[in-house]
Amino acid sequence: MKLLILNGPNLNMLGVREPAIYGRQDFKALEAFIRETCAAEGIECELFQSNHEGALVDKIQEAWGVFDGIVINPAAYTHTSVAILDALKAVSIPTVEVHLSDVSRREDFRQVSYAGMACLKTYMGLGFEGYRRAILFLKEYLEGRDA
Repeated sequence: MKLLILNGPNLNMLGVREPAIYGRQDFKALEAFIRETCAAEGIECELFQSNHEGALVDKIQEAWGVFDGIVINPAAYTHTSVAILDALKAVSIPTVEVHLSDVSRREDFRQVSYAGMACLKTYMGLGFEGYRRAILFLKEYLEGRDA
């Protein structure tokens, strides 16, 4: 099983950016957490982070035929990017959305998730743990689909 883990804009600034909302652990700690989670589950993973919408769209398109599932934290593009939504729909790879903070309790403009419209499930407000849950959910989902 091979998963693509995508992180959008400003996630590379974890630990610096609004620690009261996003925590004090840095992006390298998040990447290590994801890699450790996948390794413990026998899952191969590739991690990709970009501050550029087109780069994320390109990576989603490149995932077609290569990856079994996608975990995506589109960050600010959650609320603005029809392009990311369309890319996820185009490749039809089972996808789970993750947000470190609980966006449902934040600003009004954060209440719509375009990417989420193409996702099987969303985890929010769980910090790093949301990634673990997304990975485990996809593993169970994909194994059940193959049975």
